[in-house]
Amino acid sequence: MAKQLDYHTIREIFTRFQASEPEPKGELDHVNAYTLVVAVALSAQATDKGVNKATAELFKIADTPQKMLDLGEEQLIEHIKTIGLFRNKAKNVMKMSRILVDDYGGEVPCSRAALESLPGVGRKTANVVLNMWWQYPAQAVDTHIFRFGNRSGVCPGKDVVAVERAIEDHIPVDFQQHAHHWMILHGRYICTARKPKCNACHVRDLCQFEDKTP
Repeated sequence: MAKQLDYHTIREIFTRFQASEPEPKGELDHVNAYTLVVAVALSAQATDKGVNKATAELFKIADTPQKMLDLGEEQLIEHIKTIGLFRNKAKNVMKMSRILVDDYGGEVPCSRAALESLPGVGRKTANVVLNMWWQYPAQAVDTHIFRFGNRSGVCPGKDVVAVERAIEDHIPVDFQQHAHHWMILHGRYICTARKPKCNACHVRDLCQFEDKTP
């Protein structure tokens, strides 16, 4: 784990990220807050591309909690059976939909605690939804952010909560809204796990990673 970078270095890193991609977007397809929650919950241990393929037709017929309940668990399974852990995820989506209908009038709540109380929704999913739908600067730490944060020194931490706190504490507030998207995309396409593309990295000179690839 690299040591925490100083303020000026972090600001320069995110200034470069912003110059390269001013408005970074999440890669999960959705049409409203409900379909975003479902898509993020389905993406655990699955690729965004795989989830998008599975939900392309699903969200045309079940884009609200009530429509999902009307569709039923078996039909939901037929749509998402190409995704890992699909049976357990289908059960959680149905339970989540029932709670949203019964307790929230069919609307997705916009508090982290309420979101985390839903079946299949953890802190990361809640933070993604808060950030992407309500533009709240919540930081959803996934494996890409955890890797980049610890390699570079931008937001080092021994676990995802520590990395999330480091993001909130050390990244300047004017970059907080898009911070996790910049880092996810950077980790997914440049700072990869096995063979990071350091020669294509535009923050290479500021990064503390000692095993940079040539």
